[in-house]
Amino acid sequence: MGEKAIRLALEDAGISYDLIQQAYAGYVYGDSTAGQSALYRVGVTGIPIVNVNNNCSTGSTALYLARQIVAAGGADCVLAFGFEQMVPGALGNVFNDRKAVMEKHLNVQAEAQGFDANVPFAAQMFGGAGREYQETHGTPDDVFAMISVKARKHAANNPLAIFRDQLSVDEVLASKKLYGPVTRFQACPPTCGAAAAVLVSEAFAKKHGLAATVEIKAQAMTTDFASSFEGASMVRMIGYDMAKEAARRVYEEAGVGAADVQVVELHDCFTPNELLTYEALGLCGEGQAEAFIRDGQNTYGGRVVTNPSGGLLSKGHPLGATGLAQCYELTHQVRGTAEARQVDGVTHALQHNLGLGGACVVTMYGRA
Repeated sequence: MGEKAIRLALEDAGISYDLIQQAYAGYVYGDSTAGQSALYRVGVTGIPIVNVNNNCSTGSTALYLARQIVAAGGADCVLAFGFEQMVPGALGNVFNDRKAVMEKHLNVQAEAQGFDANVPFAAQMFGGAGREYQETHGTPDDVFAMISVKARKHAANNPLAIFRDQLSVDEVLASKKLYGPVTRFQACPPTCGAAAAVLVSEAFAKKHGLAATVEIKAQAMTTDFASSFEGASMVRMIGYDMAKEAARRVYEEAGVGAADVQVVELHDCFTPNELLTYEALGLCGEGQAEAFIRDGQNTYGGRVVTNPSGGLLSKGHPLGATGLAQCYELTHQVRGTAEARQVDGVTHALQHNLGLGGACVVTMYGRA
């Protein structure tokens, strides 16, 4: 899968592999140097290959590193790619013979809501955040379900999405209850997949006559702040403050605000995270997500189209590839080549990719 994605990215860029100067490979479930194994199927040229593992934000972390080295002048043509082969069922720890890496997060959960041995840990965390939001703002369960309905509507136009069958709010709510407002149809599926992107400097593009029509205007990466672990808040523990600060930095660097964005691909691993991220990214005010959803401001004809790809809920979530799959979708949106998914008049596109443990990468794309 990694090889195929790399070859497709090179074809799209219009370059041969021998022009790639560095590569960043993202994956979570794989042995060390799996990035080399994938890339060697395309070429063996001695370039630096860095393997990246940052939980669910792995793909966008690889993209972040690739963009950094180009911006710093350390390379002119860099490949970022991600892949994942996952096992069926909910995510779990691979190494159970050592201290939990998310000890601080688990301590917050223990204080805030405790643990349910019959519910997957991620569903407890994001479901708990959804319940906390409900307790604060009085948001009913059907608002969260509407996010899944919207995701399936968007996915119907995406041939790469796994789940394209339409759902009703009643069907979403009737699916198996997981935790808080979250039901089975409000949780993303663990899937296999791969994605890749080529990043070049402006000088390289001109030298090689490349049609580099999309530019990363700004990018920020954050990890947990002290606030993530204060006050027994599940909302902050799952990354709200990370996303809010990353978005603030991106808007400042790009010189635009949330109101200037027409399309967003955000990390909808569970419906509560999409709802919370609307507010963290400034797409609507705090406590206004329910009205934002009910008024259709998150879809075509609304203020900003969120997850035109269908998002993780419909497209699946191969951890190492997800951030780069978001990059793929938004690149096509800015180019105007997203076909039936195309959002009208895209000048700015925003990406949000979150990993518990934790890391958050927010990226602004625009026309070069």
